[in-house]
Amino acid sequence: MSLIDTGGVAMKCNKLDTNGNTRLSTVEKTNEGASKLALIRYLSKSSQSKAFLILLRHATHQQPSYKVSRTDLCRLTSLYTLDLVIMDEEYDCIVLGTGLTECILSGLLSVEGKKVLHIDRNDYYGAECASLNLDQLWNKFRPGQTPPESIGRNRDYNVDLVPKFMMANGEIIRFLTHTDVTRYLEFKQIAGSYVFASGKIYKVPSTEVEAVTSSLFGLFEKRRAKKFFEFIQNYREEDPSTHQAMNLDMDTMDMVYTKFGLSPSSQEFLGHAMALHLDDGYINQPARETIEKIRLYAASMARYGKSPYLYPLYGLGEMPQGFARYSISLSAIYGGTYMLDKKVDEIVYDSEGKVSGVRSGDEVAKTKLVICDPSYASNKVRTVGSVVRAICILDHPIPNTSDADSVQIVIPQGQIGRKHDVYVACVSSSHNVCAKDKYLAIVSTIVEGNGNPEQELEAGFKLLGTIREKFVSVSPLEEPLADGEKDQVFISRSYDATSHFETVCDDVHDLYKRITGQPLVLKQRSTQEQEQADMAA
Repeated sequence: MSLIDTGGVAMKCNKLDTNGNTRLSTVEKTNEGASKLALIRYLSKSSQSKAFLILLRHATHQQPSYKVSRTDLCRLTSLYTLDLVIMDEEYDCIVLGTGLTECILSGLLSVEGKKVLHIDRNDYYGAECASLNLDQLWNKFRPGQTPPESIGRNRDYNVDLVPKFMMANGEIIRFLTHTDVTRYLEFKQIAGSYVFASGKIYKVPSTEVEAVTSSLFGLFEKRRAKKFFEFIQNYREEDPSTHQAMNLDMDTMDMVYTKFGLSPSSQEFLGHAMALHLDDGYINQPARETIEKIRLYAASMARYGKSPYLYPLYGLGEMPQGFARYSISLSAIYGGTYMLDKKVDEIVYDSEGKVSGVRSGDEVAKTKLVICDPSYASNKVRTVGSVVRAICILDHPIPNTSDADSVQIVIPQGQIGRKHDVYVACVSSSHNVCAKDKYLAIVSTIVEGNGNPEQELEAGFKLLGTIREKFVSVSPLEEPLADGEKDQVFISRSYDATSHFETVCDDVHDLYKRITGQPLVLKQRSTQEQEQADMAA
């Protein structure tokens, strides 16, 4: 018998015998003043994976009266499957770490019919991109201290360690839709998208109308910007008359800027706040990628208004959990599963140097393909830099943002004499990530100097106003030494300083192509409707 105590909900899971007959014997509310709920369910004469699917389906939305939170349910399901999973068998793929990149790839391979074993050494989802409650935040950054009562209750907080927003029309949304993970998530729009210029912050214009009215541009620059946005909106690949005699695969972005007579400051905001480039190297590259990025920003903006960004309620930690819930439900069909709090002692190789399995204690799960984050293969990665991030708790919205409950602010490198942009991402209680009337602002950038990394965030701190609490961390930027083809161990990149998912999606595409040999094309699966029907039955 295993007793799982998760946030005040105690669940006793009794395995009746070795034939897969399993009983979920008791669900007991242990919170003070709460009534005791009892549940008896027999999952008899079923395969292990099918039995677990029934358990999962029973505990989710069909029975809301049981009051099991999403986080508690996810931990329950993972710990419960530990009793059912046999390590000593073969899988099509083993994924190590539950960061978002690993979860997306695990989900993509699962929906393609692969038998996937997904392991994390931690007892929580998300790895580097986990969301922490108030106590966990203090334990991580200020061990031995307790949070002040004045900033709210522990359970009100879900603080992202690596905050990122998603484009409403972006690739990350297509990943979530393709894998059906959207059924487990709720989203809220980010209220505003801003750029720092000439000592002030301005709303990012994305249409010809906004270009004309924006105070970001001078009188003559407004006209030039208006013509550029008209070109962006009217461009059709199949209609040469909309190309204005330009070849986006041959002409550089510098040539496009020159054609429209855009000033360096306009180029800066277009390249960094809309196309979301990390540096100015794109200027001398073919223009197509940048034009498509700007079109994506404008289309995402038009979809909901206010800003192009969305954010999941309860924080980004919900996304790995959503992938876990969906992949676990697919286990009834394909036989894969998730395992939390499972140590990984080594990646095992055969005599030819190719991966053959993953060892945990005396158990070895066999596979010919491993996907992992850098922490599971430290001898196969190199450090290429560092990211400094500061999590700030505020008592107020960020000044000069019209009291928005959430914003992204890009501070282009050229505005502050740096080689890398500084990013500010702010969310609030409206996203169920902090107490009422509190705000979470995370400032991040690439470390450039050898001094105090925190000082490199000063331009972002100045925009925040009074900071109630601040937690600073420095993380290495790591990338794989090899492409994985030789040993079949494919390693993701560390999360960069950006406050959006575009670079994460690029890494997913790159890894998928190296793993499968084919580019990732998202389309309706022939089995998707049947899978959905099976899981709803």
